[in-house]
Amino acid sequence: MNAEAAAKTDLPAEMRALGAAARAAAAELAVASAEAKVAALRAAAAAIRARRETILAANARDMAAAGQKNLTAALLDRLKLDDKRIEAMARGLEEIAAFPDPVGTVLAEWTRPNGLVIQRVRVPLGVVGIIYESRPNVTADAGGIGLKAGSAVILRGGSESFHSSRAIHGCLAEGLQAAGLPKAAIQLVPTTDRAAVGELLRLSEYVNVIVPRGGRSLIERVQAESRIPVIAHLEGNCHTYVDGAADAAMARQVVLNAKLRRTGVCGATETLLVDRRAIGQLPAILADLIAAGCEVRGDTDTQRLDARVKPATAADWDTEYLDAIIAVKVVDGVDAAIAHINRHGSHHTDAIVTEDAAAAERFLARVDAAIVMHNTSTQFADGGEFGMGAEIGISTGKLPPRGPVGAEQLTSYKYVVRGTGQLRP
Repeated sequence: MNAEAAAKTDLPAEMRALGAAARAAAAELAVASAEAKVAALRAAAAAIRARRETILAANARDMAAAGQKNLTAALLDRLKLDDKRIEAMARGLEEIAAFPDPVGTVLAEWTRPNGLVIQRVRVPLGVVGIIYESRPNVTADAGGIGLKAGSAVILRGGSESFHSSRAIHGCLAEGLQAAGLPKAAIQLVPTTDRAAVGELLRLSEYVNVIVPRGGRSLIERVQAESRIPVIAHLEGNCHTYVDGAADAAMARQVVLNAKLRRTGVCGATETLLVDRRAIGQLPAILADLIAAGCEVRGDTDTQRLDARVKPATAADWDTEYLDAIIAVKVVDGVDAAIAHINRHGSHHTDAIVTEDAAAAERFLARVDAAIVMHNTSTQFADGGEFGMGAEIGISTGKLPPRGPVGAEQLTSYKYVVRGTGQLRP
């Protein structure tokens, strides 16, 4: 039997061992002091700064391998680390450390006529399996958020970021050790074998919830195969709607930022809808986008305004490009925009630009998305920007948690009942 076959034979046992270790660590972490968790997060942040060269070298290996796979520019951008992004990871851990500890928070309290005192108290989920693609910084964010939430995490990063994630995980482990917390509180699946994902999805004996973060194929696989509850982060087919009452200068700036600040993030606008009453604003918006290197695909109304606009197909309205491409459609007012978004959107983030308060409120109330915005860029769809410290994804489902999933959202609750000897008649 060759080494690869032996590794595959041992994979189920290896994954069960990770699960058992995580379950034991979760029991300790659930009662760990807030101070210990803060110390671990700060020590991990310091380790990331101290090991900057090691992390960059690991990322260079990943980038070199990715270059051989003809990945898109957007995926390469997600994968790449530099000094600024490494510092952002360290700061992110420090921000998580500074955020109030959610564990033990009393959500509600009341006293029954018989004297029983009942509390609803926030508690850790237990063990969280987090599956993600490409972005190595998710290793730091997910590990830090899980720790703050009092849950052990098993991280399974994408094969493209394997070496980067290992280097970052080493810093998290160093932080745990410095604070006297179990190293198994944050574990990284030590293989790029895709079969490890399937094994993780079957660890219902040890894992309480799965959080997938990636493209549609990953999410659909997890939802189809998992024996464990899933908090899904589906694709971000986000919209910006420019209403007839939009401020023209604001609309130009918001659209340009929403599409092109970073095209590879899930909060990037993929479809621009423009009220027919604001069609006079569209040529300038199109010129801005094209001058910045964005390919525009539009309906017939949009194509008439600029010969450089390519014809949009039916598929464009349902596409998350994660690239410098945008679909543009002229619609007849706010209700038509709402109808288009609710039909084609992914329930992630959608925005309206308008000075009409009634139109804005109608849009905010009727668009079915986890995040709805008024007069701002969809690129603000981020837990850090919401003041949550960080997030491990945007949950697009109807059931909670919905929207950015930070430490508070990664908890559950239990009821604590205190009596003085009451007996039920």
